[in-house]
Amino acid sequence: MSDFTLSHLDALESEAVHIFREVAGEFENPVILFSGGKDSIVMLHLALKAFAPAAVPFCLLHVDTGHNFPEVLAYRDRVVAAHGLRLHVASVQDYIDRGVLKERPDGTRNPLQTLPLTEKIQSERFDAVFGGGRRDEEKARAKERVFSLRDEFSQWDPRRQRPELWNLYNGRHAPGEHVRVFPLSNWTELDVWQYIAREGIELPQIYYAHEREVFRRAGMWLTAGEWGGPRDGESVEKRRVRYRTVGDMSCTGAVDSDADTIEKVIAEIAASRLTERGATRADDKLSEAAMEDRKREGYF
Repeated sequence: MSDFTLSHLDALESEAVHIFREVAGEFENPVILFSGGKDSIVMLHLALKAFAPAAVPFCLLHVDTGHNFPEVLAYRDRVVAAHGLRLHVASVQDYIDRGVLKERPDGTRNPLQTLPLTEKIQSERFDAVFGGGRRDEEKARAKERVFSLRDEFSQWDPRRQRPELWNLYNGRHAPGEHVRVFPLSNWTELDVWQYIAREGIELPQIYYAHEREVFRRAGMWLTAGEWGGPRDGESVEKRRVRYRTVGDMSCTGAVDSDADTIEKVIAEIAASRLTERGATRADDKLSEAAMEDRKREGYF
């Protein structure tokens, strides 16, 4: 009898599908964080697989900063319509208009997402929140368990992390608490792209090399926009770039690239020695503990 061994992508897919089904069995009102970025796209694809031919038993939640890439928002809306999904949107702009939040001097709204996110979780009584975070992205995310308990204020305490031996997940939580769930925890950026290639998953085109007007700031190529760039002395130029990760336009940098096909992107990532957040996310460079500080406050 011949041995049957799963490929590494099959093993990762199987683990993620198990996590989705486990959450469906343990929780009453889960939600999937969906930004239209590659990790949330793969996460939704896995959820569709986990429950096919039935519909996904969760709705989606997007925290809209008001400075998102138009191409990504258009993709988000197409996917929601195509699969008949329900989308909740928590708007940072609404909080600014009401005077609850104030614009930052640097123009970035990424750190402002925490309050709209946590209040939406509380108002809708979501008890499990799927996120696309991966341990290879950033050292604070490397500390996360697959099931990450958050208190009644949505705050994360690393000391309350639970053991997860033999893929057994503990979803117990007190009233008002919820659990952040990370089905892609054990994936790498390369795994994500190889899976996208294997499954033929469509992505927003900004993930592939294209001509774009950008300017240089803090070692990154940023897109000009009403968020506050460029400043005096920052000149706009047209370059061939692509995005490795997608967030707020004010803090997500592009990389010089000729990778206009998925095969070229995979080859480029395989040769890289920087994670996508380390290379292209200004909000993670505010301090050594920037991500962990935000996570303690209730961030993704």
